[in-house]
Amino acid sequence: MEIQSETDYALHHIQKVVGIFAAMRDFAADLKKMNHQVIYFKINDDNNLQTFDKNIKKLISENSFTRFEYQWPDEYRVDMVLKKLSASIAIESEAVDTEHFFTTRNELREFFLGKKTYLMENFYRALRKKHHVLMEGDQPMTGQWNYDSENRKKLPKGHKPTPPFLFNNELTSLYDEIVLSNCKTIGNIDASQFLWPINRKQSLDLLDFFAIECLPLFGTYQDAMIPNEWSLYHSRLSFSLNIKLLSPLEVITRVVTEWKNRPTEIEFNQVEGFVRQVIGWREYMRGIYWNKMPNYATLNYFNNQGSLPTWFWTGKTKMNCLKDAINQSLQYAYAHHIQRLMLTGNFALLAEVHPDKIDEWYLGIYIDAFEWVEITNTRGMSQFADGGIVGTKPYVSSAAYIDKMSHYCGSCYYKKNIKVGDKACPFNSLYWNFYARNESKLASNPRIGMMYNVWKKMKAEDKTALLEQAKYYLNNINDL
Repeated sequence: MEIQSETDYALHHIQKVVGIFAAMRDFAADLKKMNHQVIYFKINDDNNLQTFDKNIKKLISENSFTRFEYQWPDEYRVDMVLKKLSASIAIESEAVDTEHFFTTRNELREFFLGKKTYLMENFYRALRKKHHVLMEGDQPMTGQWNYDSENRKKLPKGHKPTPPFLFNNELTSLYDEIVLSNCKTIGNIDASQFLWPINRKQSLDLLDFFAIECLPLFGTYQDAMIPNEWSLYHSRLSFSLNIKLLSPLEVITRVVTEWKNRPTEIEFNQVEGFVRQVIGWREYMRGIYWNKMPNYATLNYFNNQGSLPTWFWTGKTKMNCLKDAINQSLQYAYAHHIQRLMLTGNFALLAEVHPDKIDEWYLGIYIDAFEWVEITNTRGMSQFADGGIVGTKPYVSSAAYIDKMSHYCGSCYYKKNIKVGDKACPFNSLYWNFYARNESKLASNPRIGMMYNVWKKMKAEDKTALLEQAKYYLNNINDL
């Protein structure tokens, strides 16, 4: 079903709506070729009542169906709709678990039962053991579990990343249908040359491209950022994974196999970094989601109440890093994890944006964003609105980190080394304002105690100047 209750629960990127509908239509066509019976609602069909429950009740009333079965959805919102529907219909109903993950909904809850903290690394290691990924017996290959410290390098000057592998899907007619449905969207699209995979074959082609061309440098530069390079060495497989064109098991198997076939060309840190994202963070975030919803969606640890700056929707800001990341997101419906965490997310937290507002933006603008993985990354890791369930510290930084990992600062209107004054980088004063404002909640955190030692040693007049600068920027947030 292409339904407006799904297109309209957030303001989605047009590429996200087009991509999902195109994949659905392609899948339905394949099912029909295999002689399955398929009932398909297009977005503009006259008989489409535009919600799951209304359409299903209508089908039951018009046909001789005696049983309703469905696969557990990934999102709490849809789960509640289908549970309520099942309880309200006269025929039998049954729901079955999904097989598209390494874990069940409740596996993380059971793993951490009785524990105060949910440390991802422990869960990651347990899943490596359980599914025997990069293991020798019960020990990790090479004797080391995690190579994150080797995966934080800046791209060298003049380094030209591998050009991204793109598709040229002709989806103009589908785009026209979506426009006629009055679905409100954001972002840009070339519907005559849609760049994302929309079927299993294309997704497997993209997986092959990543394994062969990008994996050899993926880990080393996975945190790097550079203007006008939106793909770098990232796989961009999350869309195919999240709409179930690929399974995480086959993705990991393909990548590990490539490394085994080319051990002298692909260092171990490249493959471990990728495996950790898929079997570690992806499964962990889903486990947190099903353990903590629906309360998780209301958490606001710092009581932030600000609005999202207007330029988050246009990319029209004088800050190079945010201008590039936001314009890239509007153009491709994509940004990699450090752009999301340490640019847009970092700034939103420093700017005291309400978690609801930044949640809505992330959920809508990214083609791979679905609530089960988006909200725990955004409200949890990025905004620390959960008070430390997901992350052990807030991920905030001044201009120094951004300059360390990117090539944005040198040509920016604002100056990375200036903390106060006309062209002072907003990240600098907002960073110290964040720590000053939240000292009562963060000072005892052992991972950031050093920052408070630095703050305490500052001269009183320097502190005042920083806080005044931050106040000015917060009051004029839409002009930055």
